[in-house]
Amino acid sequence: MDDGMPLRVSISEKDGALFLEFIKTGQGLWAQSGGELCRSGAELEIRFRADQIQTGPAANWVLRVALSHGGRFTLTRLASDRMRIATSGWSGLFSPKPK
Repeated sequence: MDDGMPLRVSISEKDGALFLEFIKTGQGLWAQSGGELCRSGAELEIRFRADQIQTGPAANWVLRVALSHGGRFTLTRLASDRMRIATSGWSGLFSPKPK
C-alpha cells in the first residue's frame, strides 16, 4: 500500500461459511466478514450484509461508513499468482504468501 504497511487478506472457511479477514501490517484488524460466494460473469463476488461485517481498530472512518450497510467484494484473477479484490471506491492487488 502507499503507506508502506501492506494489507493482508485471508479467505477461509469458518463455521461452515466463507470468511474474509483484512489485517493492516503494524496496525491490526482492518475488517472481517462472513459472506456468500457468487459468480458474476467471469468474476467472483463475496457478498456480505451489514450484520456480517466487523471493522477493527485499523479501519478509518471512511472505511467504516463505506461498509456499514453491507456490500460486496469482487475477486478477479489476474494471473496464477495475482488477484484484484475490489469494492466501491477501493481495490487492491494481492499475491499469495506462504504461512
